[in-house]
This record gives sequence, C-alpha cells and structure tokens, in this order.
Amino acid sequence: MQNNLKSQFLIDPEITFLNFGSFGACSKPVFEEYQRLQLELERESVQFIAFNGPANLKKSREALANYVGCDADDLVYTMNPTYAINIIAKSFKLNVGDEVLSTNVEYGAMDRTWNYYCKKANAKYVRQSITLPLISKEKFVEDFFKGLTAKTKAVFISHITSTTALIFPVKEIVAEAKAKRLFTIVDGAHVPGHIDLNISELDADVYTGACHKWMCTPKGCSFLYVKKEHQHLFDPLLISWGYEAAMPSNSQFIDYNQMQGTRDFSAFLTVPKAIEFFKENNWKEVAKQCRQIAHSNYQRFCDLLKTQPLAPISDEFLGQMCSMQIKTSAPEKLQRLLFEKYKIEIPVSRQDDKIFLRYSINAFNEQSDLDKLYDALNKIIKETDLIEV
Repeated sequence: MQNNLKSQFLIDPEITFLNFGSFGACSKPVFEEYQRLQLELERESVQFIAFNGPANLKKSREALANYVGCDADDLVYTMNPTYAINIIAKSFKLNVGDEVLSTNVEYGAMDRTWNYYCKKANAKYVRQSITLPLISKEKFVEDFFKGLTAKTKAVFISHITSTTALIFPVKEIVAEAKAKRLFTIVDGAHVPGHIDLNISELDADVYTGACHKWMCTPKGCSFLYVKKEHQHLFDPLLISWGYEAAMPSNSQFIDYNQMQGTRDFSAFLTVPKAIEFFKENNWKEVAKQCRQIAHSNYQRFCDLLKTQPLAPISDEFLGQMCSMQIKTSAPEKLQRLLFEKYKIEIPVSRQDDKIFLRYSINAFNEQSDLDKLYDALNKIIKETDLIEV
C-alpha cells in the first residue's frame, strides 16, 4: 500500500480497523472540506441554503453522475440507501397478491422496508434462497429466478451484499428481469468507490448507492437514481417546497426530493473533493492492492474457522471485503471481545440462522492488520468456547 495514505485518514491508530464496509471513513482532505462547508453554513446560513444551495448541489450531482455513469438529473442525494429505497417502496404500486423477488442474503433494513410495504398492500416479499458457496454467475441467475412466479412484479437485489460481502451478477439479473418485463431495483450501497460502476450500462430502473462507505465522504451521504421515464411514479417521503415549486427546475424529481426545507447538506457537497482525492492518489491501483490483500488471506481464515470461501476467490465475486461463516452462539459477545481486548473493529453479524465474520481492506490497512485478526481468532479458539471449530 502507498505509505502516505495511512496518514491521510483519521482512523484511531490504536484500533485495527477492519470494518470499512459499515460506515467508511473520510480522508483528511475530504473531512477538512466538510468542516469548511459547515463553517460556511453557520456564518451565512441563508446564502448557503437558499441562494447558493441549488447551484452547489447541482455541481456536486454532476460530479457524482459523471463518476457513476448517469445523467445528473436522474439522481438525487439521500441520507442513506435505506432512505432511498423507502422512497421507492412507499410509492411502488403493489396490488393484492403481487410479489417482489429478492434473495435471502439482503441487508436487514431493506428486508424490513419491503416486508412493511408488501404487508400494507397484501403483497409478498419473496426471499429466494441462495446456495452458498456461489459456483458461477450462470448458476446464480438460474437459482435466483426459481423464485419467479406469474405474480412477480419487481426484482430487488444487492449489487454487493452486506453480511456475506459477495458481488452478485446484477447486470445479468437485470437483463433477464427486463426480458421478463419486471421492474428492477438494485441496492448498490457498497459499490461506488469499491468496484467499477456505470449505471446507464447496467440499465436498472432504480439504483441506490452510498458515498459514505467506499467513496470516503462524511456520514449521511448517499444517492438514489431513477430512470427518467419512471420518476413520475415516485413521491418524496416528505412533501415540502419542491411540490408545486414557486421556482421549479427542469426536473420535478430533483425538486421533490431536494427542496425539503432546513437541513445540513454539507456532506453532499464533499463528493467532488472525494473524487478529486481518488484521482490524486491513483485509487484504481490502491483498490487493486486492497483486493489482493483481501483475497490472498481469505482461504487461510476459512481454514482456521473450518469453513470455506463463499465464492471462487476472484474479482468476479469479491471486492475489498471477504466474509466467513463462523460457528458461535454469542456473536455479539465475540464482537465485543475482539474490540475490547484485541482492539480490532470488525463485524460479527447474524444472517437468519447463520453468523458471518467480515473483514474489509482499504488504503490504511496492511497485511499486519489481518495477521492481528488471525492471531486473535486463533487465541479465542484455543482459550475460550466462543468459537466452535
């Protein structure tokens, strides 16, 4: 890893931070830009919000749209992907008996969102069982569409899963779904800044991504993309100044979701600085080195835990995160032990009846970080009954 990059982050040096996938971390230049913007907001809030806000948000959206491959007027900023999907799920027209097809390894907040709105409509959220480990893209697509019925109206799927850290063949899923005349909704929370993304080429009807994860912006910065021909279908979660706007822009979608009264949108405005930081530090090469560290260690952790990788160890299925099933009856206790005794920040997460341990590798990580994790797990296996092998 480039030696200068560790010093460019604010991560606590006393902590071995292997949980970048949860909330990410700002680089110092991006955080400094964030604080500059917040100070500007406090010094003259009227100018910042009412007069300069729309133009500054437009500039930031244009930078983001260029980065993720879509039209700037087809995306809006949201606080997080869950907020974005709530916009979609609340307005998506579901009739009695309709089905939304998904997988059984989606992010818990998204499962809850779809369950809530499907129940209200007397529709059904279908969590199609995915066999792990994955074998191939073709097998995944085949298994996924076994959940298809005549009542299926939409597909909702992660681009990269949270607990299991897998890259799903979303392009192939979207193409097949479109051939079947299904509406396509993709949760790409972990994608921007992590793996290549071109939303227009992907061709999903709806896509959401987080900037505060792998793009290294401040927390509370994400986006929602909706194809232009579908934007009229979705109401904002909040009705505010954008509805029947006194000074409408050329996009009702933007007005509805952006003009929502007083809020600190400083985090949204840091996106151009984050992209600039990536360019200055040759981030494609940084990401490649991170993937190499993540992948080269995956099998030895699986061997230690007497399990197997969740997919072939390649860029096709894995990015800068790897997840292992771990046998423990007390995942929360294990997570706290790793943090409090060994100073390792890492998630130990439940996914239905299974438990997974997931490490994330980014620019500030080194091989020694994974060595610390390996030694800690080895000690816990030998000295406690928290992990079964």
